[in-house]
Amino acid sequence: MKKSPSETAKLDRKTIERNRRIHMKDLCFKLASLVPHHHSKHYSKEMLTQQDQIDLAASYISQLRERIEKLKAKKEQATKSLNGSTDMSGSEVLDDHQRMRIGARLPVIELKDLGCSIEVILISGLQKSFMLYEVISVLEEEGAEVVSASFSTVDDKVFYTLHAQVKLSRVGVETSRVWERLQDLVY
Repeated sequence: MKKSPSETAKLDRKTIERNRRIHMKDLCFKLASLVPHHHSKHYSKEMLTQQDQIDLAASYISQLRERIEKLKAKKEQATKSLNGSTDMSGSEVLDDHQRMRIGARLPVIELKDLGCSIEVILISGLQKSFMLYEVISVLEEEGAEVVSASFSTVDDKVFYTLHAQVKLSRVGVETSRVWERLQDLVY
């Protein structure tokens, strides 16, 4: 029994719509899986509706954006404090001697324990005595998996930012030991 062209077109539209819904469901599942558990600790992911999961992801994204803006402002402030203000009025402009004193304080290590993740910020001069892979090795040897690492160069300073997650959450990472090892490595 042969189907008419209109019935075939109707079946094709149903198949396309079914495939689209399956694809959207898969994308929503992937989105929900990217939101960390600590962000949705008040809810069980199995009990959330698809709309709730999307709202939770949107909330998480907006929190990340706010955090990025704060970090950018902090980085800009740190850069200004290291380089001195160069505004048109000439106030707070550092001379070479002051720049050398600030340069003598380099490198700077900042370690933030965020529960299930760690953020490491290093500021060094261009003539640094360590390699980025050595810092990554320290983190991994202490039980953290580096998720992202980046660096940028501003004037004669290099800013490194590393994000790592704890491999075994029940064991965790002893941040004081990581701090000591980074101090030994960098200085």
